[in-house]
Amino acid sequence: MDTDNLLKSGDDQLLKLQQIVRQTMAEEKLIVDNLLNQPQEILTKGQTISDKVANFGGSWKFIILFGIVLSVWILFNTIAPKGADFDPYPFILMNLILSCIAALQAPIIMMSQNRKEEKDRKRSENDYLINLKAELEVRSLHQKIDLLLEEQIKILFDSQARQLEILKKISDKLGCQ
Repeated sequence: MDTDNLLKSGDDQLLKLQQIVRQTMAEEKLIVDNLLNQPQEILTKGQTISDKVANFGGSWKFIILFGIVLSVWILFNTIAPKGADFDPYPFILMNLILSCIAALQAPIIMMSQNRKEEKDRKRSENDYLINLKAELEVRSLHQKIDLLLEEQIKILFDSQARQLEILKKISDKLGCQ
């Protein structure tokens, strides 16, 4: 009868442990699903334009294309006859256009970088929360395992006490005969 109780309590503990593992895996799956399927960011038209300008303005394609346009501009205005050139040697118009491009492009790129910085900040906050949740889960699992170990130790002490009682009874019976 006592062995049946011992086996039943061992089975109960295994079932509790399996339930804890299943629950932990389900919670972890929730986190992974949320990370893989993050909500789509809704961008305004200005944010979309600033991202495209920043992507193009910070690329080799832009640098090469801009170098070619400037070279053609300088060559045309240097080689062209006096009436055909539209921006003679000090290239004042070219300098004005370059200044305007720089004056417009810099804030647009800054807007895009600020938005990306905000996304990085949110991402790092998510990472912190995930790490915190993982730490809490680990602590919770430690507590659950400690609880299970305590239950097993209690059961072992109870079974030892019963065995000692049985041994005492057996010894008393043997001592009497």
